[in-house]
Amino acid sequence: MSLLKIRNLGVEFPTAGGPFKAVDGVDVDVAAGEILAIVGESGSGKSVSMLATMGLLPWTATVTADELSFDGRDLRRMPPRERRNLIGADLAMIFQEPMSSLNPCFTVGFQIREALRKHTDLTREGRHKRCVELFEMVGIPDPERRLKAFPHQLSGGMNQRVMIAMALSCRPRLLIADEPTTALDVTIQAQILDLLTGLQKETGMGLILITHDMGVVAETAERVAVQYAGQKVEDQPVGDLFDHPHHPYTAALLAALPERATEKRLPTIPGVVPGQHDRPAGCLFSPRCKFADERCHTVPPPVQPPAIGQARCHYPLDVPAHAEQVSA
Repeated sequence: MSLLKIRNLGVEFPTAGGPFKAVDGVDVDVAAGEILAIVGESGSGKSVSMLATMGLLPWTATVTADELSFDGRDLRRMPPRERRNLIGADLAMIFQEPMSSLNPCFTVGFQIREALRKHTDLTREGRHKRCVELFEMVGIPDPERRLKAFPHQLSGGMNQRVMIAMALSCRPRLLIADEPTTALDVTIQAQILDLLTGLQKETGMGLILITHDMGVVAETAERVAVQYAGQKVEDQPVGDLFDHPHHPYTAALLAALPERATEKRLPTIPGVVPGQHDRPAGCLFSPRCKFADERCHTVPPPVQPPAIGQARCHYPLDVPAHAEQVSA
C-alpha cells in the first residue's frame, strides 16, 4: 500500500490573463521506506505539487485531484484540526528557502521547540534535549548557543540545517525534501544526504527528494519521476532511467550531463518551457523536440505503460521488444 497516493493532481493560479495551470494531471506514489526523486527544470511544478499535498498553497490556488491520500486517509476531506496534527508530524517538508520559511521574530530554538510542543508529549527539558540532539545530528556546532540565535544571525547554510532539523524533529513517516542541500557546500551536502538516507533506512520513512542534481539522484534515489511544464513525463527506477530513458526530454536532460558529453560543448535543449499563453495543443515538449511531427503538435500524447516508463509521448524511445505501446 502506498504511503502517499496522488492521482490526476491539478493546480491553477489566477492571473490577469486567465488561470495559469502550474500542475497538470500529475500522479505520485510513494511507499514506506522508498526514496523517490522528482526532477525537472525550474517551473515544472515540482515544488507546487508537494506544497499542494501539504496544503500550504495560498487560498487563491485551485487544487483538484481524483485522489490525494496519506496512509489511506483522504487529505481532501480531512478536517482542518486533523490535518494540522498530521502536517509537521507524520508528513513533514524541508523548504527550499530557509530565510523565507523561518520566522525572523523568534529564535531558531523556539521554532523547533514549538513543533515539538505541538506534536509530542515531551517535557520542557525533553524538548530542549531533543533540540540539542537534532542540531548535533545536522552538524550545527555549539548547539546550546546556536539555539538562542535568530535566523538573521546565522548563515544561509546554517539556516538550511535548522530547517532540516525542524523537519526531522518529530520523526516523520514521509519527508519531502525540496532542494535540501542548495545553500550548502559540497562536503556538507554529502553529510546531509547521508543523514537523510541513514534516517530513512533506520526509521523506514518515505523520502521525496526534489532536486536538479542528477548526481544526487543517481547516488540517493530508488525511483525517479521527471516533470516538464507541470506534467509528469516519465517515471522509472533510477538505474533503468539512466540506462534507457523513454521520453525525449529525459534523454535530453541526461545527454547534458558533463560526464556523458562526447563533444567539447555540452548539448542543450533549444527553446523555452511553454508559459501561460503558448502552451501547445498537443505534447507540451513538442516545440523543443527533434522527433516531433504534426501529430505531436496537435494531439495530447498518451501515458505509456510502466514497461515504457510511463512516458507521456507518442513516440517513446528505446522501447523494449515485449512492450506494447499505447496510441492516443
